[in-house]
Amino acid sequence: MKCTIITVGDEILIGQIVDTNSAWMAVELNKLGVDVIEILSISDNGDAIKEALERAFSQAELILMTGGLGPTKDDITKKSIAEYFGESMSFHEDTHRRLEAIFAKFNRTLAPAHLEQCNMPNNAVILTNDMGTAPGMLFTKEGSILVSMPGVPHEMKYIFTKHIAHLIFEKTKDSHTIFHKTIMTFGQGETFLADMINEVTEELPEGVSIAYLPSLGFVRVRVTGKGDVSVIKRVSFVAEQIAEKISQYVYGYDDEKPEECVKRLFTDRGFTLATAESCTGGLLGHRITSVPGSSYYYSGGVVSYSNDMKMKVLGVRAETLQQFGAVSNETVKEMAEGVLKLNNADVGISISGIAGPDGGTPEKPVGTIWFGLAKKDEETQTFKISATKNRLKNIEYATNIALGRLIKLLK
Repeated sequence: MKCTIITVGDEILIGQIVDTNSAWMAVELNKLGVDVIEILSISDNGDAIKEALERAFSQAELILMTGGLGPTKDDITKKSIAEYFGESMSFHEDTHRRLEAIFAKFNRTLAPAHLEQCNMPNNAVILTNDMGTAPGMLFTKEGSILVSMPGVPHEMKYIFTKHIAHLIFEKTKDSHTIFHKTIMTFGQGETFLADMINEVTEELPEGVSIAYLPSLGFVRVRVTGKGDVSVIKRVSFVAEQIAEKISQYVYGYDDEKPEECVKRLFTDRGFTLATAESCTGGLLGHRITSVPGSSYYYSGGVVSYSNDMKMKVLGVRAETLQQFGAVSNETVKEMAEGVLKLNNADVGISISGIAGPDGGTPEKPVGTIWFGLAKKDEETQTFKISATKNRLKNIEYATNIALGRLIKLLK
C-alpha cells in the first residue's frame, strides 16, 4: 500500500512550527508495511488543498491529512474536501451533542464558531476524537482512503491509533513486508564505514537496501528490506554481516541512544561515573540522567563554567589556568581527576572548550574543545576536537563525543 501524507497550515510553511505529525505517522505506517511515497505541506488555501488531494489520489491508496479542522475562519480543510468531492455539508448532531457535553464540564456554552465546526461533508465517516473538539473524517474514492485529522499532535495520534491503524493492518497484513534493522555506530564517518562494508553492500540480496544516516558524532546504518515475510531473515543476515565488519564502532541497534548504551555498559560493569563540564553547561549530565536507572551508576556532575569554580570545586591549580588557559590539555586533565576524586567515582570525564560565537583566538579558535578522561588507577587520557562555529552545534557535538568516548572506554 502506498501513502501520501498532507499537512495543512501556513504555520508550517513559514517555519513557525515544526511538522512532527508526518514523522510520527511515517514511523507508524512503516510498521504496518505501508510505503510513504510523498509528504506534502500546503497552505490554508482551498485550491492548494484540492490540488494536493488530486495529486495524492492519483498515486496512493491511502492519504492521511492533518490540520485545518478547528473552529476559526482559517480552518477550511472540511469545506475544501467537500468541494473536491462535489458534496454539500450538513449539521452533524452527534458532534454537536459531544461538544455541548465537553463545554458543560467547564460551565461554558458553545460559541458560533463551534456550531460551525459541527458542519460535516455528507460523504464523511466521522471519527470521534476524545482528545479534542474536532473529529476526524474518513472518505473513500475508487478503493482509496482519505483520512482527515486535526493538526494537534496528541489528537492526531489518538485518531490514528483508535480508528485508522487497524484498518490499515487489515489491508496490508497479507501484502508485502517492510522491515528495518538499524546499526548504531560512533567514532567514524559514513564514508569510512561504507568502505569497510563495501564487500557486503556490493552483493545485497534482492529487496534489501542500505542507507547511512549521519548525525553529530554518530552514524546510523539502516538495512531495509521489502518483500514477503522472508525478507526479515535476509535483512537480519545482512545486518549481522555489517555489524561484524564494523564491530569496533557499533554501540547498539534500532535507534538505541548513546546515553542508553553508556548506562548499560556502566551498570553491567558495576562502574560509577562523574562529569565535569564547562562549555557544555550540564548537557552531558542531562543526557545521562534522562535515562531511567542512571542513579545506579551516575555519581553526579559539576558545571564549572568559571575558572573560580574549576579551582574551588575541582581543585584545578591557579598556575595551570594562568599558564595554559581554561581550554587546554592540562586543565581538562585536572578537571577529570578532580571530579573523580570529588565523587569517589570509577570514571571521570571533563569538557572545556570555546563554544562561540565569541572567545576564540588564532591559537584557540571557536570550536576548540578539550576532553579529559580519568579512570581509577590508570593514566588520565586527554584529547581535542575542532568543531564548527555554531554555538549550539558545538555544545551538542561535544556532548556526543563525550558519550562516544565513554562507550569506547568500556566497550
